[in-house]
Amino acid sequence: MALSDLTLAECWAYRPDLAVPEDLDAFWKRTLRVDEPVEATYEPVDTGLTQIRTWSVTVAGYGGEPVHGWLHLPTNATGPLPCVVEYLGYGRGRGLPHEKLFWASAGFAHLIMDTRGQGWSAAPGDTADPHRYPAGTVPGFLTRGVTSPEDFYYRRLITDAVRFARAAREHPAVDPDRVVVTGISQGGGLSLAVAALFPEVAAAMPDVPFLCDFPRAVQVAGQGPYGEVAEYLALHRGQSSQVFRTLSYVDAAVLAPGATAPALFSIAMMDQICPPSTCFAAYHRYGGDKEVRVYEFNDHEGGEAHHQLEQLAWLHKLFGR
Repeated sequence: MALSDLTLAECWAYRPDLAVPEDLDAFWKRTLRVDEPVEATYEPVDTGLTQIRTWSVTVAGYGGEPVHGWLHLPTNATGPLPCVVEYLGYGRGRGLPHEKLFWASAGFAHLIMDTRGQGWSAAPGDTADPHRYPAGTVPGFLTRGVTSPEDFYYRRLITDAVRFARAAREHPAVDPDRVVVTGISQGGGLSLAVAALFPEVAAAMPDVPFLCDFPRAVQVAGQGPYGEVAEYLALHRGQSSQVFRTLSYVDAAVLAPGATAPALFSIAMMDQICPPSTCFAAYHRYGGDKEVRVYEFNDHEGGEAHHQLEQLAWLHKLFGR
């Protein structure tokens, strides 16, 4: 492992001039339709655990399509709870119901969103992405519909993420004024997008966020999904302007100025997948109060369990618990 991007001092100074589509706000207003009710169902799951109760969740996501997840609640909790809504990393599905228990063990409601079409790597998924794509897409998700903002995969995924945050605020066990969005990598990028597009969230905790500063990320990332775009453009040589225009609609660094909730970022300086400069681009442009924890000698794993304790302490301070 070695430093492969800018130094920490250079990252603090890095403030790219990113292209912002003129119709960005109108595009997302038309897509999200926040005036429409969110449909959500909760089915109890017998996990055998005695201190945490779990429900299998189905939320009507983009186009009303069903998106699954898990809801965990501490068994003996009373009163409306603060809620952590978690989005997952690239390739990961919701997995088994007992896998992620940290936040419920700490006294929070915990709503986990499955990722449409994903779930082939660390944990299986249960949510389909029922859309077809033209020939020529690179395996993965960053080039699915990438020639059109209307057809792009991440338009659907960000919509799902906003719907889950809205569903959390409407659940009777949740305090709607204390809903937090978080995630690692892809989940971090989604949490930034939701904070920007759904100002009712109380806080955001993006970890080593993906989906940030695409023009730089595609050029400098040494590993991971950003290379799908480079691979696509290596073959479709005349589509660069069109592709980067589409990506700008979902770029978390482009969206970040619209956020107002406080945020706690984590960034890893030896990250080969989400280059630290791209994460800093989102951090610098983020519109709300913000803090960052920098892990100078970590790759994409970031702060892991150490950072969970940082997040817990930060939320206790934020909510006065």
